[in-house]
Amino acid sequence: MVVSGYIECAPLIAEELGPEIAFDLADSVSAIAAKTGKLEAAKFPKAALYAARKLPDQRAFRAWINLIERFAAIARESTLILLENMEDLLKDLSVSQLEAWIFAGIRLSGGDEEERLRFFSFENPESSRWLLFESESVGFSSMAPRLRFLLRALWNTSPPLREPTLSTNEKVKRRAGFGQGVIRIPTSFPGFQGEHAANLYRACIAHIGAHLTFSGDRFPVRKLKPIQVAVVSLIEDARVENLAIREMPGLRRLWLPLHVAQTPSALSPNHALMAPNLLARLARALIDPEFSDYDGWVKKAKLEFFSREADWEDPQISRELGGLLGNDLGQMRVGWQFDMNSYVVEPPYRDDNLGLWDFGDEEIPPDALDAEHTFSSVRIEEQLEDDVTPPDTERQETEQDPDSSATPVKVEVQETQGMPVARYPEFDYATGHERPDWTTLVEYAPLRGDAAEIELTVDQTIDTLNRVASLIKAVKVSRPTRARRLSEGEYLDLDACIEARINQRAGLTPDPRVYGQWVRQDRDLSVLVLLDISESTSDIVNNDSESVLDLEVKAATLLSHAMAGVGDPFALAAFCSNNREDVRYFRLKDFGRPFDRQAYSYLAGLQSGLSTRMGAAIRHAGVDLGNQETYRKLLLIVTDGEPSDLDIKDSRYLIEDTRRAVQSLTHQGIDVFCVGLGTEISSSLDVIFGAKNSLVIDRIERLPEKLPQLYLKMTG
Repeated sequence: MVVSGYIECAPLIAEELGPEIAFDLADSVSAIAAKTGKLEAAKFPKAALYAARKLPDQRAFRAWINLIERFAAIARESTLILLENMEDLLKDLSVSQLEAWIFAGIRLSGGDEEERLRFFSFENPESSRWLLFESESVGFSSMAPRLRFLLRALWNTSPPLREPTLSTNEKVKRRAGFGQGVIRIPTSFPGFQGEHAANLYRACIAHIGAHLTFSGDRFPVRKLKPIQVAVVSLIEDARVENLAIREMPGLRRLWLPLHVAQTPSALSPNHALMAPNLLARLARALIDPEFSDYDGWVKKAKLEFFSREADWEDPQISRELGGLLGNDLGQMRVGWQFDMNSYVVEPPYRDDNLGLWDFGDEEIPPDALDAEHTFSSVRIEEQLEDDVTPPDTERQETEQDPDSSATPVKVEVQETQGMPVARYPEFDYATGHERPDWTTLVEYAPLRGDAAEIELTVDQTIDTLNRVASLIKAVKVSRPTRARRLSEGEYLDLDACIEARINQRAGLTPDPRVYGQWVRQDRDLSVLVLLDISESTSDIVNNDSESVLDLEVKAATLLSHAMAGVGDPFALAAFCSNNREDVRYFRLKDFGRPFDRQAYSYLAGLQSGLSTRMGAAIRHAGVDLGNQETYRKLLLIVTDGEPSDLDIKDSRYLIEDTRRAVQSLTHQGIDVFCVGLGTEISSSLDVIFGAKNSLVIDRIERLPEKLPQLYLKMTG
């Protein structure tokens, strides 16, 4: 089988790239057979033939051969599936892009053969997502910056744009959504490529912007039937779009081509009377003046909607009209057959409508569940005519199956109280690329502790605090300005020199103050102190009763009190991580907030736990610092260990990512300095921050006295 495969493909490869390549292929087939097995070796010549036809020259083909041999040596179990998918992969990827995708999969699996096989067989959703990024196809990563500008230009608003997380239900991933101050955009729209996909993303963001501008308060669900919920949502979609078209008529050209619903004459009788088809046809009828539909319900809905054009400014007409039309549809056979579990809003640019509805006490994050679980969780009563649900049945519907997908999501939200606020890239040194939106930054409300503990620390060190504050205040940190007309200085003041020469030529006594000097008049800097509170900070220091975290808190207290005394704008934050989807960030004191008892209690309430994914926390802190309008911006990190996390086995990976994050902030004009606690992390801190921007304190108990001195040195 191996020999016959080579004999069949080698002559064809020779025609494409020359006989030398075909001869060399025999050695590669043998190498693949030795590293994997007969099946892979037999498949290899056919994959090579496609590569020879697809790749531009011998150099690219040899690079491809080398890549496959390296892959076979690393991932024997996945080689066959990779070769079987090679035709589809090379349609979109160059050899270098294929290499980056392959090593992303190897990195993600962390040496686990089963995980590798899931990635390369596309069972892991990250496989398709990373492939989309490498192929430079139109997707969320490439469109997000442009969508933000478009949303601001059209609607003068800029809520965060997020793509669904890996744990999001597959149905929710297919449509956009909005709610809780965030817009959720699909990673990709399957079936749409190139400019068609770009237009779909633009239509999507323009539609959601219309909702944010015109929809107002959310509709209470109460006892609406599912079919009524669907129709009210559709009418509201049409209402906000028509209002938007009034202001910007060009939006019709963006939205209309994506409505592809057909008239009944083009459909089979059974399909024409299905509820999803009727809803799609109504959606088109309410935006397309040329669309005619002979169904009585669609005609009635269109007539009623446009007859109330004068009331379009009032969102309640959607609730009123949609409720009546939904009730009409519910009386028809199609209403009985309507299944909210399988219903997907059409056309594809429209959102899932969950952001329009108020589910009362059972509120659920829009990206947590699909429509099925959402509507069942609020117990929409789907009663036909005068049927009444028996009490026992209602009780059974209310109780949730502990194995259902809804339960873990709700429990997690209740336990952690964290809010995902941003997604940040992460640098993979093996591929040389940043993985877009790879980590999720989740902000948690800090726990409160006993503020009296912090007050006691301040009282016990008041003399030290006053001395440090006076030293800090004496240091000027601001943009240098010119001091002119001085008797002595660093340079000649050109204007004063010219004036002195004129006076001299005129026979007048020239003014001898012809020098100038650069001076700093006051302090102009902002500081963010970022504390590592990972599990290792719970270690006790030198058989004492204090932990590393206790000393971090004490040091942050002393430094904060000194900075507050001289009026420097500063913020305090802490971080830890529980894999890339849960990088935890705690705001202890924001810029502009006083360093008061609330900040004291947050400091006292800090607890050690989890891991140290430092890069994402640095990027998030950099956003806050970047918004400060000061001459100098400083990020001061206090940590007792190098970057690490549960889902990363390669220690260098997070070190390189953190270094990339530091470099990014440096390019933005933000100084980053790290204080390491313990001698073991000295070398990694030098790699990440540079020898001049890191300091290791081997006697950790001296941190409280060293940190204010270090701050004085850094700002001097």
